[in-house]
Amino acid sequence: MSRTYKATGINLKSSPLGESDRLLTILSSEYGLLRAVAPGARKHRSSLGGRSSLFVVNQLLIAKGRSLDKIVQAESLQSFPKISQDLAKLTAAQYLAELALFQALSDQPQAELLCLLQAHLTRLELFPTAATLATLAHATFQMLALAGLTPQLTDCCITLKPISPDDEIGFSVVAGGLVRLDQLEKQPKPRPRLRVATLPGDYRALDAQPIQREQVTLQPLPSTANLLLPLNAAEIDLLQKLTEPDLVTELLAADSRLLGADYQTNWLTLERLLRHYAQYHFDRPIRSSALIDVCFTTVDTISPA
Repeated sequence: MSRTYKATGINLKSSPLGESDRLLTILSSEYGLLRAVAPGARKHRSSLGGRSSLFVVNQLLIAKGRSLDKIVQAESLQSFPKISQDLAKLTAAQYLAELALFQALSDQPQAELLCLLQAHLTRLELFPTAATLATLAHATFQMLALAGLTPQLTDCCITLKPISPDDEIGFSVVAGGLVRLDQLEKQPKPRPRLRVATLPGDYRALDAQPIQREQVTLQPLPSTANLLLPLNAAEIDLLQKLTEPDLVTELLAADSRLLGADYQTNWLTLERLLRHYAQYHFDRPIRSSALIDVCFTTVDTISPA
């Protein structure tokens, strides 16, 4: 059996290892998530230096190891230099990388996820900064859809009847999409989700002594279980448009006013509700989202065409 294998993948995480190596987490088309060492990548003139940077797509030759695989060769296929030069774009890219890590599997082909991530990173790279927030919201929705977590956007999640323009509408994380606010008020409040937390200590079985059970406490999960975001008509319209595969491209070409200053608050609302929706379903926080509000309060805007 060969001790080496080839893979095409993008670097999503990087950390120092030893004196001069890097440990990379790679989303690959053929094998899903990989962890591999880039030997000597932190040396000044290393051939793997630039190829081990974040968001670089490489064709890799990897040698199998006992605990960690090792990159033998890397040929760069695509990089996104403009993303690293713009804080808003970099934050959005890190956000999408976290979403990819949440849903990616190891030892399973992930070609569709890699292709989708590359497509949206390319858009972040090429689109103006003013379109970054819309691109992020659109990419988040598309990645949730790929994970099988598409929210309900046409019918009320409670009544299962079509949404009417005259209704007061909100987005419920728990219900899974749009809801009529008057119907939501009639629903019983959900019980908080709990997780088991162990107390610190050394739990061991010695000789023939009986094994003692670990002491546990129940703690509420840090979730958005009770979160409800009321939406206005413009936000509902934009939210429903997120199902279109080339939404931002079409807006840039035909109706760039929807990416302008007057709509930035609407896009930020959509990003927040999708953020909470993703965190609830993946049960993990999106750490890079902490910079979103900072990045997009002073973002440049596109002048109406």
